[in-house]
Amino acid sequence: MEIDTKVYESQSGMPVTLYFPEAPAEVLPCVILLHERYGLVQHTGDLARRLASEGYCVATPDLFYYMEDQAALHAGAAKATPSDPFILERLDEVVSVLSGEPVADSTKLGMIGVCQTGRYSMIYGAKRPLDACVVLYGGISDWDKSDRRPERMEDVLDELSAPFLGLYGEIDHSISIPAVVNLRNALEERGKSYRIKIFEDAPHGWLNSTMPGRYRKAAAEDAMREIVGFLEQNVSNSVGLPGRVVWEFEANKKEDYDFAKNVRLE
Repeated sequence: MEIDTKVYESQSGMPVTLYFPEAPAEVLPCVILLHERYGLVQHTGDLARRLASEGYCVATPDLFYYMEDQAALHAGAAKATPSDPFILERLDEVVSVLSGEPVADSTKLGMIGVCQTGRYSMIYGAKRPLDACVVLYGGISDWDKSDRRPERMEDVLDELSAPFLGLYGEIDHSISIPAVVNLRNALEERGKSYRIKIFEDAPHGWLNSTMPGRYRKAAAEDAMREIVGFLEQNVSNSVGLPGRVVWEFEANKKEDYDFAKNVRLE
């Protein structure tokens, strides 16, 4: 399938690239795909094209566009540390872009956060209407308030209305299995619908095919099936399960799992 792209500039000057099937016969449900800590790089574009081929208008904002040294950001030598309110404003601008795009139906909207931006999809799902909130190996490292995070994660989860899909890795060096279980428990305590899966022998960043040391082909393909199915149920068809709360937790780990033995891979 041929994929078209358009590049917009939001109100604040942030670049937003849209990906969608060439000459769609009807308006398309939307997905906002957030990049990893490295900014807007090839991996994000690859994922956007894959999702667009499933019949979505996919928006990829360059959230860290304001960083002066983009080369250092892309290489992981610099890190952006925006505040939650700043990110919420930028994501509102992305929705405004989608609202003005003829091929997009912005009333059907899912959001995917990856690594650092996993928190951002949860923040948005707590503050704005969202049909699906997806997080890949992120979003749960910082639960406390700070200058950049004016709300505790518990308070964010209190307000989260969208069904949640969280995909994590067994040998992630930055997110432990107990931390994922803590997230699961917090969602259940609040009566939130979720599906969480921990992938066997998967490190942090296992979806990123541009990083050979981290990439796990089988886990990546399985994860895409999870994401596509979740979006189809909650965004494309918007059927969900009205009046029901669904809890699904799937994990496969070693009996002698030891988070301290997990190491960063490139």
